[in-house]
Amino acid sequence: MSAPKRYTITAALPYTNGPIHIGHLAGVYVPADIYSRYLRMTGNDVAFICGSDEHGAAIPMRAKKEGVSPQVIIDKYHTIIKQSFEDFGISFDNYSRTSSKIHHETASDFFKKLYEDGKFIEENSEQLYDPEADQFLADRFVTGTCPKCGHDEAYGDQCEKCGSSLNATDLIDPKSTISGAVPILKETKHWFLPLDRYEDFLKEWVLEGHKKDWKTNVYGQIKSWVDDGLRPRAVTRDLDWGIPVPIEGAEGKVLYVWFDAPIGYISSTKEWAAREGKDWRPYWKDKDTKLVHFIGKDNIVFHCIIFPSMLKAEGSYILPDNVPANEFLNLEGNKLSTSKNWAVWLHEYLEDFPDKQDVLRYALTANAPETKDNDFTWKDFQARNNNELVAILGNFINRVVVLTNKYYTGVVPKPAELSEVDNQTLAELKAYPAVISSSIERYRFREASQELMNVARLGNKYLADEEPWKLIKTDELRTQTIMYVALQIASALATLSEPFLPFTAQKLKNILQLTNETGNSWVGVSEKEVLLPVGHTIGKGELLFAKIEDQEIQQQLDKLAATKKANEAENRVLSPQKEMTTFEDFTKLDMRVGTIVAAEKMPKAKKLLVLTVDTGLDTRTIVSGIAEHFTPEQVTGKKVTVLINLAPRKLRGVESEGMILMTETPEGKLVFVNPDEDTVKPGSTIS
Repeated sequence: MSAPKRYTITAALPYTNGPIHIGHLAGVYVPADIYSRYLRMTGNDVAFICGSDEHGAAIPMRAKKEGVSPQVIIDKYHTIIKQSFEDFGISFDNYSRTSSKIHHETASDFFKKLYEDGKFIEENSEQLYDPEADQFLADRFVTGTCPKCGHDEAYGDQCEKCGSSLNATDLIDPKSTISGAVPILKETKHWFLPLDRYEDFLKEWVLEGHKKDWKTNVYGQIKSWVDDGLRPRAVTRDLDWGIPVPIEGAEGKVLYVWFDAPIGYISSTKEWAAREGKDWRPYWKDKDTKLVHFIGKDNIVFHCIIFPSMLKAEGSYILPDNVPANEFLNLEGNKLSTSKNWAVWLHEYLEDFPDKQDVLRYALTANAPETKDNDFTWKDFQARNNNELVAILGNFINRVVVLTNKYYTGVVPKPAELSEVDNQTLAELKAYPAVISSSIERYRFREASQELMNVARLGNKYLADEEPWKLIKTDELRTQTIMYVALQIASALATLSEPFLPFTAQKLKNILQLTNETGNSWVGVSEKEVLLPVGHTIGKGELLFAKIEDQEIQQQLDKLAATKKANEAENRVLSPQKEMTTFEDFTKLDMRVGTIVAAEKMPKAKKLLVLTVDTGLDTRTIVSGIAEHFTPEQVTGKKVTVLINLAPRKLRGVESEGMILMTETPEGKLVFVNPDEDTVKPGSTIS
């Protein structure tokens, strides 16, 4: 286990243009929280830092859509996001916001330092301009085709499909998201950070210095970028929302969000330090401090190329020791999407599963997208809860607590001489902190969560093999020893589970009646001979986890199905107008009111109904492809519009003599085009 030291842990600043969902939690915030909680428990000095990113172009876009000011948007979602983090036990030492005064000052000072040191290039260049909206288009205000992968919904700063970082002028067939207009090029002045000057630094720092200890997905993306050749990157934008560029001649311009946002880590640390009476500088400027960024893979280029180049240009800051970026989490086979509402929102999750924060934390950790995109399914969520948390961890604790209260009125019994099995079990238990530490320190949180579950498996196997419920009748001393050993495992679980399951850990400590004085440290689980002393009294039994029933899961699946149907309806495109026809052609169509007098399913055909229709002139057979929408009983007796002079056609051996007129709702449901008036008789013509 590494020696205690100082850590600055940052988690990606979430955009305040909407609430956060399980993808955010799985990719960034739960792993960052596990790591930070673990470091604190092992005696390290930790500053776990985050805050709301409130200057992205997505903010004014959302404000325009909702017809409110950007300030209303950021206040609304900052509150929702911050509360969600608190509800799920994300233990930030400080959660700030980039609209704060201290951040504006910090970002402005950072820019001015680089400007005064001659680190920027000032250039007049042609940028995309919306002639209808009469404004320059910042990155997120323009979409088009990615020049690298061909994705046709890439943004002006990034393609979310292939992860490539872009300039808006790189897009093929760009379009303004404000007016839909095709943008033109118009000259404007901006300041650029010449990333090409930092290629040698990046090669030495990352490609040579971190080849072995950084994730392959992170290293590979950085190498691809550097090998492709870095180019100057604009650090200012033509926008009216953001931090004003703090120099003369830059009126009407703001700092580029990806220049200002990572500085938010620094300003948030300053805010925390001032509140706690600390000096912020060692957390960012002492070479013995370990700086770790937790992000998603779409932010790799900003945290591993742009921000380090900014820090290097400034000259007095430490560089990241690691950037353990995760891949993406999908939902039921489809990419999570805020705009399409294809997500599990954290604040809504707690409405349906109150007090089950740890269940979601565990399910997301056990299925974390650490090396590849993974899929969250509600069935897997249910299985993780029922088959692991309930059946393994919860079952072990429940048996230990119930038996201790039943046999010894809740008092930890005195053991007799420990057997070989007892000693072996306790030795295995003492080895687990180091095993779990190794996984956490290598950022393998999924692996670490399973090692935690193995501690509970160790306890279950021990009880199952030793069977104290049988021995209590014949060997009381042996039973005391078994329960003593089992209680040591339970006590260890109360400590080792805290980084992963903080609410459960506290619940377990309450059951075992452990206080800060009587509880155990992470190292103590390995080193202390006794974790729960003889004579200590525990509390009454209480279930740590409850089984999740099929109907609860079905409700979530139904909710997603409704979302999918709504998206399909919204995205349904009306058929374009057909070629021009003549009045004479139209008059050739003989459309009559008819009544369906009988209907039956076409044998061995999924979609077809065989209808008997009274047209007023005759009764004829019409085969219609509506069986997936209507039963024969539903259509019998219904008035319909019939095209009766359509040439007969055989369908599966049945001659069809006409066509029923139908239309489709936005949800994809077929409906009849039929007259409502009861006075309209079969055979009436439609003209």
